[in-house]
Amino acid sequence: MKTVYDIIRRPIITEQSMEGVESKKYVFEVDREANKFEIKKAVEEIFGVKVAKINTINYKGKLKRQGVYVGRRPDWKKAIVTLTEDSKPIEFFEGMV
Repeated sequence: MKTVYDIIRRPIITEQSMEGVESKKYVFEVDREANKFEIKKAVEEIFGVKVAKINTINYKGKLKRQGVYVGRRPDWKKAIVTLTEDSKPIEFFEGMV
């Protein structure tokens, strides 16, 4: 069985994802097999917040080439987590905005 730390892999810190922090939207890389219910439970347990909505996006790994050798980067999944209005913000992102 997966733990909550196996489901939430890492936060995604980009300019576009930091714009959503003001409206309580946070972006994470998550396990490809995790569904929205598991992601919601993991975020609520790790950060102690209330989740209103989750959007997920699956990405295919890019093809990469080094000379004649062709490979592929791994596929991955991104989750955009929206918190409720009465929920406190996630402290991890506060110093970055």
